Amino acid sequence: MKLTTGRIVLIAIIGAVLGGAVGLWTNAPNPLLRTEPGQRALQAALSATAPPAPEGLAIARRGEPVPRLQLPDLDQHPVEVPAAWAGRPLLVNFWATWCGPCIEEMPELDRFASTQAEGGVQVVGIALDDADAVRDFLTRIPVGYPILLDQAGPADSSVQFGNLRGVLPYSVLISTDGRLLKQKVGPFQHGEIDGWSE
Repeated sequence: MKLTTGRIVLIAIIGAVLGGAVGLWTNAPNPLLRTEPGQRALQAALSATAPPAPEGLAIARRGEPVPRLQLPDLDQHPVEVPAAWAGRPLLVNFWATWCGPCIEEMPELDRFASTQAEGGVQVVGIALDDADAVRDFLTRIPVGYPILLDQAGPADSSVQFGNLRGVLPYSVLISTDGRLLKQKVGPFQHGEIDGWSE
């Protein structure tokens, strides 16, 4: 096979994306994953290898409105996402109590949430986990931002917000008018969230 410049570039991109994916599963830091182009490439690679979503399930895409969801909070009260925080940018973080990288990034999410003035970015965690496990976990490691509950599966809220492979942690940034602006696969490192949410 003759290697052209285009093929060499394609091989390099595939290698970088696969390296980033391996880094996620081995929890190794990868500077490429901290960039928007790296995240877009990783998201594209994960989506291309994902099983098909259930027929008729609305899936958010960048620049488009996210599906309206109704999820229970920790007290089982229904909350509409993103409508409950209409007019504010919304950072939604999908996590689980059994996900090590999710737990590691929670203090960073909590720090960021505490710096947001009224009208600033609203952080919301959606736990894809058992409600009792989440409540128990939050008594030991509390956070100051709202936590909603969902069950992991092929049609869960993270899938509807573009996480077709179900990788955790997974975060999205939603605009004030409910459009998907950014997606992030993997945990936020210290300080990274400040620039990402702009």
